[in-house]
Amino acid sequence: MSSNKDGAMIVLSSPSGAGKTTLAKLLNELHNFEISISHTTRQPRANETHNKDYYFVNENEFKRLINNKEFLEYAKVFNNFYGTTRTPVINKLSKGKNVVFDIDWQGADQIKNLKLDYKLITFFILPPSKKVLFERLSNRDMKDKLIVEERMKKFERDVLHWINYDYVVINEDVNICYSKIKDLIEAEINNGSKDYDKEYIKNHIDKLTS
Repeated sequence: MSSNKDGAMIVLSSPSGAGKTTLAKLLNELHNFEISISHTTRQPRANETHNKDYYFVNENEFKRLINNKEFLEYAKVFNNFYGTTRTPVINKLSKGKNVVFDIDWQGADQIKNLKLDYKLITFFILPPSKKVLFERLSNRDMKDKLIVEERMKKFERDVLHWINYDYVVINEDVNICYSKIKDLIEAEINNGSKDYDKEYIKNHIDKLTS
C-alpha cells in the first residue's frame, strides 16, 4: 500500500540519441532521486560500467529473469533485451526515493499498465531536429554507419508514441530541458498535473517526420 511518504516513478523515454540518459543522470544528482539500473544483453559502450550504468548480462540470464517474473518491465530494442527488475524499485519507492527510469516506450507502456500504487510521471524527450539527432548519434561511440541509419529509421516510428506521455519536452539545450523537467516533477509532486502546448509539440513532430 502506498503512502504519502512513498517516492514517485519518473519515466524518461525518447528516440535513441535524443538525450534521455543524460537527463536521467542529471535527475539522479537531485536529493532523494535515484536512477533505476536496467539489465541489458547488449555490449557495454566505452564509457559504461557494469553495476553503475547497466547490469550487463547474457541472454540466458536475462531469460531466466523473465521466466522468474522478476522484471517490472522489459523489451527488445535493436536486437538486445533491456529490463527493470521489480524488487529494487519497490524497495526504493517504499523508502521515499523518487525512482528515475531511462526506458523506451515499450517499457513505459508496461509500467503504466501495471497501475502500481505509486505516483507515475512520464516524459517523452524529442530532439530539436533530425539533423541534430543524426549528429548526436554519429558523435556517440557508434562508428558503424549502419547502426546510425537503423536508429534514424526507427526514430520515425518511435516519435509516434509521444501522445501516451504526460509531458513532451524538446531537448535543444540539455540544461534548459533538465530545468523544465525538474520544474514539472516538482509541480506534479506538490500540486498535481500541469498543461503544456500539445499543438506546438504536434507541429514539431510533423516537421521531424516530414
